[in-house]
Amino acid sequence: MNITIREGKEEDLPQTLALIQELAEYEKAPQEVTNSLDMMREDGFGKNPIFKFFVAENEVGIIGIAIYFTAYSTWKGKTIYLEDLVVTEKYRRFGIGKKLFDAVARKAEKLGAKRFAWQVLEWNEPAIKFYQKAKANLDPEWINCRMNDKELHEYNWKQRV
Repeated sequence: MNITIREGKEEDLPQTLALIQELAEYEKAPQEVTNSLDMMREDGFGKNPIFKFFVAENEVGIIGIAIYFTAYSTWKGKTIYLEDLVVTEKYRRFGIGKKLFDAVARKAEKLGAKRFAWQVLEWNEPAIKFYQKAKANLDPEWINCRMNDKELHEYNWKQRV
């Protein structure tokens, strides 16, 4: 199988969004995807891009993606955060995910990142085994915290009163 790993381009966004939706199905949360092509164009290729990505492609097209962004750790400094690593189901277990992961890891090192971070669902055994094989530190001590846009809006309105 001939696989090419390359940096993502704006014209790759429709296939990228389709893979994001496939990931949401896999993670049993398809209703959670509210992102759109317009949002991705602005956020990835607009005036102030906030994410980048790699794609894995073969003769069929894009079959995998790795989306990442730069974050900052007050303790460590520059961090590369891997938001999503997705390989379409038909092409899993062929080493494509590793190639995408390696591409982001190399980019993190090239950019001088002091930390490379990501999350994995506790039930995603294949991914956990993959990250353990990569000698990653799977830290159970930290709890993920987040607010969606509605919760953020409600919180901010409560603060104004």
